[in-house]
Amino acid sequence: MTGAGTYDVIDASTVIVCCGSGGVGKTTTAAVIGLEAARRGRRAVVVTIDPARRLADALGLEGGLASEPQRIEFDSGADSTGADSTGADSTGADSTGADSTGDGELWAMMLDTAATFDGLVRRHADSAEQIDRILTNSFYRNIAGALSGTQEYMAAETLHQLHGDDRFDLVIVDTPPSRNALDFLEAPGVLSRFLDHRLFRLLMLPTRGGLKVLGTATQPILKAIGKVVGSDVLADSVAFFQAFAGMETGFRERADDVVRLIRAKETSFVVVASPRHDTIGEAVWFATQLVGQGVGVPSAIVNRAHPAFGHGTATDAADAAVAALTAGADDLGVLWDNVAALRTMRDLELDVIAPLDDIVGADRLVVLPLLDGDVHDLDGLMVMAGHLFDHPAVDG
Repeated sequence: MTGAGTYDVIDASTVIVCCGSGGVGKTTTAAVIGLEAARRGRRAVVVTIDPARRLADALGLEGGLASEPQRIEFDSGADSTGADSTGADSTGADSTGADSTGDGELWAMMLDTAATFDGLVRRHADSAEQIDRILTNSFYRNIAGALSGTQEYMAAETLHQLHGDDRFDLVIVDTPPSRNALDFLEAPGVLSRFLDHRLFRLLMLPTRGGLKVLGTATQPILKAIGKVVGSDVLADSVAFFQAFAGMETGFRERADDVVRLIRAKETSFVVVASPRHDTIGEAVWFATQLVGQGVGVPSAIVNRAHPAFGHGTATDAADAAVAALTAGADDLGVLWDNVAALRTMRDLELDVIAPLDDIVGADRLVVLPLLDGDVHDLDGLMVMAGHLFDHPAVDG
């Protein structure tokens, strides 16, 4: 279980999507992959849709992440055991053993769902008047940030924008927890199907006859909705759809472009988990979905597993404990007994991980050890990268 598969992902991809359950270190993993990509000469940008500050904290951004990419200064030659990694120029020579060209860059940003939606409107509207009518519409302002699936689609849209940005040659996306991550995969297609739906075309009819049909055929539904949300909301929604007229083709074509990018061979999915039954179950489920859709999983990462604690098995350690106690070396016997317990715990974790191993393959599954502290800065990211990518500084 080495980092070879993840190396291949970095080298061969223009997009990397990190997926997994909440709390498994997915955001941190995305940052580590971005850091390693930059050290290897890529111009990488990491985008998170996680509203928590974990990525900003790990990257040393006290003011938090912005909705536009921010350049992260780091020392590509910093030793992964804790050498200074802040404020240095990113063109330093590499001293950890990884192949680094010394000219990589690391950027990071936070998804702004509403701002991304506004940008789509501006891109596809026919006039400044149409832009103003939509952006000031109360119904639009509500759905821009709250409609189910909007965040996932806007994450995919942001991915598309960054992929076309000449500043970057690799985009790394940190997604929501895994079952929502499948929504991320499917969201552009859902939008396309909605734009082709008969109800949407009915709402888009600009003629008086169309409004008459809307008022008669769906009147019971509208009355029921009106009792809940109010007539003003209904009026705003009708005004929104009328203002949207003529833009649906541009939205549909853009959604189709996003679908093609997500399913392109240069887009790779990395499944992240921890050695627990629930998170491995989620990872197996999501990996199965990806394989079923023909996407595949080129790499999987399991964070926070107990290390091997030297060579040998749990049985070997238990036997050594018995021998030490028999010889009267009680302290040594207790230490060997502890090693036996820790090795047993690792064996149990590897049994839990086995189903994910079966789907992904041992050559593409990386198991990272539980560290002695939280990863909260660039030094910590360097340490994690050392384990993930087998840098000599952390071997053994």
